[in-house]
Amino acid sequence: MRLNKYYSAAFLAFFIWGFFSLALKPLYNYSSLDILFYRVFFSVITMVLINLVFRKKVIQKDWNYFRNMSAKQKRNVVLLTVGGGVFLSLNWFVFIYVMNNVSVKAASLAYLICPILTTVLAFFILNERLSKWQWLAVLISVLSCVLLSINYFESIFYSLIVAATYAMYLVSQRKNSQMDKFLVLTVQLIFIALVLLPFYPVLSGPVPTEPLFYVCLFAIVLFFTIIPLFLNLYALKGINSSAVGIMIYINPIIGFLLAIFFYNEEVSFLQGFSYFLIFVSVLIFNERVLFTRKIKIAPSEIEGF
Repeated sequence: MRLNKYYSAAFLAFFIWGFFSLALKPLYNYSSLDILFYRVFFSVITMVLINLVFRKKVIQKDWNYFRNMSAKQKRNVVLLTVGGGVFLSLNWFVFIYVMNNVSVKAASLAYLICPILTTVLAFFILNERLSKWQWLAVLISVLSCVLLSINYFESIFYSLIVAATYAMYLVSQRKNSQMDKFLVLTVQLIFIALVLLPFYPVLSGPVPTEPLFYVCLFAIVLFFTIIPLFLNLYALKGINSSAVGIMIYINPIIGFLLAIFFYNEEVSFLQGFSYFLIFVSVLIFNERVLFTRKIKIAPSEIEGF
């Protein structure tokens, strides 16, 4: 039953992310790049303070661990950490653009494609094996995404970029299991901030003065960045990338419901049926956890714990 806490962490992360539009939509008058700048900078400040005030022993422990690694291990950790930062920054920028300039449904479509890409990448890169039931869930997911793409081909390009960047982030961080997850996330955000900093004076707009901007930004940084990302990385310690990837479906299902009932976006019967298929695929993929009392954990699933 120890595995349950990792599934719970993944579920909670994507459940929280499902409501991201509530904090992001009010900022539609601001450019996607400006939102990205402030999201990254404020996230870095917050996480660095948390590490320096509450996690000094963890920093010292991981630094000593890193120093004692072989040259090859150090290179792998650095490449995976920096690479994860690149994928994460690309994912954030495109997602913000799609959410505020295309539609909530288009952003949701991205995270419908993402679990499929994550499963395929994990199968080929990490050699993560899936049962017949899980492959059936993947096929149902593919079918639902094909149905959702009908008459929405303009959104497919952006959706594929968002999906591919986050899928690569998940897979890369599954391999990056040696260091403390919160510390790795802090380093990744620092890297992103250093890359963005030279562009800020040139590409940013006027400094926001509306209180609403900073209220929404606080929600984005704390509730839709730091908390869910940490839960996501924590989940990868105990379950494989495919299992975490399939949980992403929780995010667009919530986004889809918000699009209908909150933002009043038009939704066809075909789209509703497609989301129902996605819900079924999630149940099938996780049937071993949802419908079996005793869970036998495979060694490959606890690698890096």
